[in-house]
Amino acid sequence: MENWETENGVKFLKNIGIKPGQVLLDFGTNVGHYSIPAAILVGNNGSVYAIDKEQEPLNEIKQKARNLSLDNIKIIKNSGEVKLSLGNDSIDVVLLYDMLHYLKQEERKILYGEVYRVLKADGLLSVYPKHVIEDYPLMEFHDIHIDDVKQEINDSGFLFDQKYCGEVSHDDTLNSGCVLNFKRHSK
Repeated sequence: MENWETENGVKFLKNIGIKPGQVLLDFGTNVGHYSIPAAILVGNNGSVYAIDKEQEPLNEIKQKARNLSLDNIKIIKNSGEVKLSLGNDSIDVVLLYDMLHYLKQEERKILYGEVYRVLKADGLLSVYPKHVIEDYPLMEFHDIHIDDVKQEINDSGFLFDQKYCGEVSHDDTLNSGCVLNFKRHSK
């Protein structure tokens, strides 16, 4: 995973549209498999907010950042709430990677509204909708389709922009996956 975080993950995030100098929010960051490469990519003129409800993975991100001399990651522990303690129009990119399945539909709608609020007018919302029915068609506990995710996000003030597929990080392994990118638009 070290190579992913310092090289391949950086390339992946660059390919989806993240640029040096941007401010990025990684909501549900876990151990930072996307926060770390994002911090490398946005560089010293940018910053990354890594938000998670669990302290242990946030501690791991802090240690990784120290080891890589990254000073641009801001760790935020939340209580599992989907409200964001960030200012309006303050973020260039939001990552919602492999975490939507933890939320009920109403919570997802609140989160999309919060993401819309904090994103700048030309902001990018990138979603890795893992654990949808299409990933696990024979498992009953996954009750959301990929088209449902797209529709929910579009209904929240975003326009679907592109699908980008490649090697992604999931649960400390690398596999093939696709992210969906959306642009914020005026409601």
